[in-house]
Amino acid sequence: MFLLIYNIAIRLYGVAVRIASWWNPKAKLLVDGRADLDEKLYSEMNGNTRPVIWMHCASLGEFEQGRYLLENLRITYPDCCIVISFFSPSGYEIMKNYSGADHIFYLPLPTKENSRKFIELVNPKLVLWIKYEYWYHFLSELNKRNVPVLLISAIFLREYVFFRWYGPLYKKMLMFFRWIFVQNPESEKRLKSIGFGKNVSVNGDTRFDRVVDIASNFTELPGIAEFCGDHKTIVAGSTWEADEEELDHFANLHTENRFIIAPHEVDEQHLKDIEKLFRNSIRYSVYIRSPDQHAGKHIMLIDNIGMLSRLYKYATVVYVGGGFGDDGIHNVLEAAVYGRPVIFGPVFNRFSEAIGLLEEGGAFTVDNALELESKLNELLENPKLYQESGAAAKKYVNDNTGATGNIMRFIQENRLLTN
Repeated sequence: MFLLIYNIAIRLYGVAVRIASWWNPKAKLLVDGRADLDEKLYSEMNGNTRPVIWMHCASLGEFEQGRYLLENLRITYPDCCIVISFFSPSGYEIMKNYSGADHIFYLPLPTKENSRKFIELVNPKLVLWIKYEYWYHFLSELNKRNVPVLLISAIFLREYVFFRWYGPLYKKMLMFFRWIFVQNPESEKRLKSIGFGKNVSVNGDTRFDRVVDIASNFTELPGIAEFCGDHKTIVAGSTWEADEEELDHFANLHTENRFIIAPHEVDEQHLKDIEKLFRNSIRYSVYIRSPDQHAGKHIMLIDNIGMLSRLYKYATVVYVGGGFGDDGIHNVLEAAVYGRPVIFGPVFNRFSEAIGLLEEGGAFTVDNALELESKLNELLENPKLYQESGAAAKKYVNDNTGATGNIMRFIQENRLLTN
């Protein structure tokens, strides 16, 4: 019965996306991107003779979670063919030209027939499933073919479907993983409570290794240091409208500081809306062409994707967006690795790294604009608090590295990519 309902839900989802594509840009990207997927798969994968490592990511955040592991595998196993799939347009469209993979595809609608055809053409030797997004027919087909599937950096919260009366189908999916690497002991405990423990280990989060690698290989961004000068600088990353409305009063008032706003969405309409909120602002693309003409501006709006992980290096204090929305905060580790105090909104409970940073004193949470302004003033004016919180943030990141190395050892010791 559960499988029948699941299959119906997938079909309905496919219909809903097609209807939504008439007016929703993201849905249209998804429909258009999958339109010629069969032909793309066949033309790129048919005849491949190299062993395939396939990494599936729901979206961009999960890609960043698995990226460092994949890049290590590419170095260690240079003869392998790297395939990446995305379910979301926000992952695929940004990373479709990523040079670290041989092939990048949208994941097809996860029906039984689509799953069989995709796996038949890709023919993976090892599959990395990053964090979450469980598709029964893909996992079942891989299991039938005895392909090892590793679940990487997973988290299991008590409200997840696995622990509900209607979760038997999802519990069955867990049986299809060769090994489950979870981020924290609570996740391991919850899995043991439903009979899974023999193929589970607490391994931490691969994102720690990724952000340390980014910081270690930091390269300057054109124009940013010149814009910041000797001023104290607040970098607000991955902001949504709710975050921007919490920030605008403080940013407009404090012209002695520099503010860099990197919104999560950089479409033209959103940028225009932000410009109305932040009065003395300049877009990065405009500033970089003629910085001397915009010397009076104290707020910069980043109007591209891909700079954020390096932008945080220029910050005095960082605000990470998402915490005033239902989905919660974005990646706080990208800022903490540089030893910067991090501030975010109240929706963070699903993110263990945010909780860890708060507990160690490297981050602060706020419920409204008044609290945000108070905390910014405190950090900017209290050198002792600033130094202690920044040091705590950096120490927390460095103390939690190593997850990637553990997975690499597991793959090598179990000969998952050797005959």
